[in-house]
Amino acid sequence: MYKRLLTYPESSSFFLFGPRGTGKTSWTRTQFPKALFFDLLFMETYLEFLQNPSVLEEKIPNNFTDWIVIDEIQKIPELLNEVHRLIELKRYRFILTGSSACSLRRKGTNLLAGRALSYKIFPLTAAELGADFHLKESVLSGHLPTVYENKSVAEEYLQSYIGTYLREEVLQEGLTRNLSGFAKFLEAVYCHRLLQHKFALK
Repeated sequence: MYKRLLTYPESSSFFLFGPRGTGKTSWTRTQFPKALFFDLLFMETYLEFLQNPSVLEEKIPNNFTDWIVIDEIQKIPELLNEVHRLIELKRYRFILTGSSACSLRRKGTNLLAGRALSYKIFPLTAAELGADFHLKESVLSGHLPTVYENKSVAEEYLQSYIGTYLREEVLQEGLTRNLSGFAKFLEAVYCHRLLQHKFALK
């Protein structure tokens, strides 16, 4: 795993936004091993908080002083009202990860103005890759962590990533009105990348 050059506040809650696959979950679990972690991709946790966001307080031990992570916060925006209350009442420190702040803003969600900072995480940078950075590979495959950490499945992963992005980010969030056109654009980009790769091997 590559070390990410990401700084964070020591005493303030914060959002961590970034595209899928950029390592938000891995980074938080590695950087904050003692944190209380709630993963909204876990169906049981998701349903429990969806039915009653106020149950969050019950799940935090008394006198808890470490970080509290809520992964994929955009899945239950109503939880942010409870987070806001607990920051004010108990001075808890939260890390709230999500793919984009835009979807939360469109829903008129409480973004904790003045009570939580906002940070972004992107695919790996050349500085983070160090000696593993190669321009040709960057152009062909991009910098998603999984691509670099497991190159044997890079092609399959990128194909799956495009499908997931279309379904989860574009279709469900309504980021474009012409999904068919956008899908064709991604297909053209991917085919162009494959052609470049074939010519590079010759």
